[in-house]
Amino acid sequence: MTRREVFARILKRLRPYAPRLVLIFAAALVTVAAQLLVPFFVGRAIDVILGAGNVDFSALGRYLAVIGGLVAVAALSQYALSVLNNAVAFGVLSDMRAECFSKLGRLPLKYLDSHAYGELSSVMLSDAEQFSDGLLLGFTQIFTGAATIVGVLVLMFVMRWEIALVVAVLTPLSLFAAKIIASRTYRMFTRQSELRAEQTAFIDENIGNLKVVKAYCRERENAEIFAEGNERLRACSLRAIFFSSTTNPVTRFVNSFVYAAVAFAGAMLAISTAGTALPFTVGNLTTFLSYATQYTKPFNEISEVIAEFQNALTCAGRIFALSESEEQPSDGGLPDLENVRGEVGLDGVTFSYDGKRDVLEDICVHAEPGQRIAIVGPTGCGKTTLINLLMRFYDADAGSVRVDGADVRDITRHSLREHFGMVLQETWLKEGTVRENLLLGAKNCSDEEMESAARAAHADGFIRRLPQGYDTPVGGEGSLSEGQRQLLCIARVMLLRPPMLILDEATSNIDTRTELLVQDAFARLMAGRTCFVVAHRLSTVRDADVILVMREGRIVERGTHDELLARGGFYSELYRAQFEG
Repeated sequence: MTRREVFARILKRLRPYAPRLVLIFAAALVTVAAQLLVPFFVGRAIDVILGAGNVDFSALGRYLAVIGGLVAVAALSQYALSVLNNAVAFGVLSDMRAECFSKLGRLPLKYLDSHAYGELSSVMLSDAEQFSDGLLLGFTQIFTGAATIVGVLVLMFVMRWEIALVVAVLTPLSLFAAKIIASRTYRMFTRQSELRAEQTAFIDENIGNLKVVKAYCRERENAEIFAEGNERLRACSLRAIFFSSTTNPVTRFVNSFVYAAVAFAGAMLAISTAGTALPFTVGNLTTFLSYATQYTKPFNEISEVIAEFQNALTCAGRIFALSESEEQPSDGGLPDLENVRGEVGLDGVTFSYDGKRDVLEDICVHAEPGQRIAIVGPTGCGKTTLINLLMRFYDADAGSVRVDGADVRDITRHSLREHFGMVLQETWLKEGTVRENLLLGAKNCSDEEMESAARAAHADGFIRRLPQGYDTPVGGEGSLSEGQRQLLCIARVMLLRPPMLILDEATSNIDTRTELLVQDAFARLMAGRTCFVVAHRLSTVRDADVILVMREGRIVERGTHDELLARGGFYSELYRAQFEG
């Protein structure tokens, strides 16, 4: 995405703030006008001081009063400009963060699978903050700077076009130098932003998996990897800041040259016009020197924010890349799934994550309402992928997935998923109390129903032993054991009582004694419901109505536990490997 495209998108984001932008522009004009009129009246005040005993105090008093009023107006308008500018900058920041967060919910899972979580966090937090800082600083300098430059030039040409022409001729030197440096630093800041995102992703990965890092004694190796990435970020940042910082001294040199040229031209003009009808007075020279300073100051200020503004454009580009990513196809207008009986079918389903290697090939399954289907097989055979297709986290490349005869692509995702209950091997609890986690999908359930579900999941006992019972804050990794966290997830599904269940190694983190109790609870929960049970421990699927045995993306066997053992095939090998090997 080019800088021009990024800037066009920024302007588009600013449209809702058009009224405030108009006020910002008006406040900038008032500020600049007041500041530019002050030197004019200072020059007039100097001209009424003709010498010792020859001072027009009446005129001097009027000029001083006008100058004081202009200074007060400039101060008030400058304050209003800052307030309005802050409101716009942080309003845009808030909007973009909200837009990015909302976008995450509409992105397909393949996007999240291909981007590190730390990188996404960096875009929404760090890049958005950098963008806001650059936008805040840029607005102030650009509005006031542009107005000052135009205003000074107009006043100079009105007062003395000869000196104004000197300024106008020398000004492009400063602009030319700034443009060359800015074009080079944009690429550097783009690389800096990419390296910063890599570092954030690496830090996020290490913090989230610190136990694994320590268990495998990877602290030193990871520190070396971090140091290497940190050094690349340091070097890149140093180059970007160095080259962008050269803008300021270059423009200051040009501006000092402009000031000297104005002083010399003004002095020569004052000498040559002395005693004429239109003399160039000392007060006029003072005014022009003040204008020369005010004229060159915006170039210095703008050059100072070029680095920030280039960085802001880079960060904005990364934000727009996220916010404008291709979304999951909308299912608006499709009918909802209603009056679900629980009949599920997969007809000739083939699926690939990358479009190159099929993870599932020609899968055919039919589950009657209330039937219990177990899915077993070695790691990587496609069991979880099959579950992802049932929940429509992904769509099949070929074939169809049907619920009660309706293709899942022809109904809304929301209505499909609200009729499925899932308990996964990886537990997830949000930051909040036990009560809030249990009621995550069932806001209107009573306390009695919640506690009944917790008792059915054998979680009520340890919950009541917590410091505040059901109102105890949980969510952190160390607040509960993995087994306790999984019991809460099981209770959460039991509270919903959906017509279809998916259990993906749902008891993998529970001790054997508790597992027997939970299996009994599951048996009551699964009664009359269509269930898909993914398991490695084959002891948990003996009572399934149908066991699907998967291998390398295909269903190689199907039948009951006794039928598959009697057949002596791949399932029999898996079973004997667990219980007789």
